[in-house]
Amino acid sequence: MLELSTVLSNRELAHNIYELTIKVDLSKYQLKPGQFVHIRVSPSTEHVLRRPISIASIDTDHSTLTLVYRVGNGQSGTYKLSTLSKGNSLDILMPLGNGYNLDHLKDEKHILLVGGGIGVPPLYELSKQLNDKGLKTTHVLGFNSKEDVFYEDNFKKLGDTYIATADGTYGESGFVTDVIENLKEDFDKFYACGPIAMLKVLENTLTIPGELSLEERMGCGFGVCYACVCQTKSRGQVKICTEGPVFEKGEVVL
Repeated sequence: MLELSTVLSNRELAHNIYELTIKVDLSKYQLKPGQFVHIRVSPSTEHVLRRPISIASIDTDHSTLTLVYRVGNGQSGTYKLSTLSKGNSLDILMPLGNGYNLDHLKDEKHILLVGGGIGVPPLYELSKQLNDKGLKTTHVLGFNSKEDVFYEDNFKKLGDTYIATADGTYGESGFVTDVIENLKEDFDKFYACGPIAMLKVLENTLTIPGELSLEERMGCGFGVCYACVCQTKSRGQVKICTEGPVFEKGEVVL
């Protein structure tokens, strides 16, 4: 549904990573972690396509959404988004996509959350809701370098949190999978969001059930343009913006 929101804050968290908090009417929605909004970044034709941005945090009491996004190079749409300030209006489509499924959780006690880069934000709201259910969460977050790390303290308040950087400048040197290999704990389920290469390794190495959120460029956001099609193992081609972005482990051909 089309909504007009108001910018409350827009700040840089890490190198080219921004946190945008907006005021929007949430009373008619049942939002799920893992869903996204589609933002019109400019009224001009220069940026005619909306930008899909993951929902990092939901505050129904104050009718606010927090979104975290990466700014591209040059005069990109996300650069335009980063120039907005408090009081600016923002045209958004919401809520879009299928989020993580928490309804199936029954006997699980310990959940592993794995994020890579800009795939980290949706896991924050997910972890908050898992904690509200009384579940223990462990977070493994991967970044390229120290300058890219964000939300570490946020996640630490919710459970054990491990950081991996590809260049070894912060936390554990290497990738999230290297950290997971060294964890001496048993997990009942995992949720993940990040680049395809990371998701593929997780799917092939973790034996527990899991859900994966795919990152993809999207044109329309509601299944008309067929710009974000992926191949499943049993249902043929599906659209990430409507059937996803979250899929069960093993459902999608990675």
